Amino acid sequence: MKIMAVDYGDSRTGLAMCDAGEILASPLETVFEKDFDRCIEKVAEISKAKKAEMIIVGNPINMNGTIGPRSEKCSLFAEKLRELVDVEVEMWDERSSTVTAISYMNDVNKRGKKRREVLDQAAAAVILDSYLEYRKNQAARAADK
Repeated sequence: MKIMAVDYGDSRTGLAMCDAGEILASPLETVFEKDFDRCIEKVAEISKAKKAEMIIVGNPINMNGTIGPRSEKCSLFAEKLRELVDVEVEMWDERSSTVTAISYMNDVNKRGKKRREVLDQAAAAVILDSYLEYRKNQAARAADK
């Protein structure tokens, strides 16, 4: 199944997508849009153009497990996105995804403007990779029963 992940941000929203076999999560693009509703529309358009069969929206839950203003805004983003697409839209815990993406970029020595251009895409790929791992584990557990 082709799954698209969204790392929503107030100025930049990163997108990632996996292959139909759900093997590899790859950065897709960054939506540069500050207007909340217009950003949702752009993400919906991209998901349709890329033939996403499911969309995962990163949920920035606080490290202590509580829901804060960012999480509420991302939940609203997912809710409004559901109105524009004909595929399932799920929230997924994204704690530390940006930190992990920064670590990856340090490993490949990507710095400055080039980093900012792809950081949100990389964070979306981290979110999607986590979700794909969860799906694989769920499938393995079901097979063991």
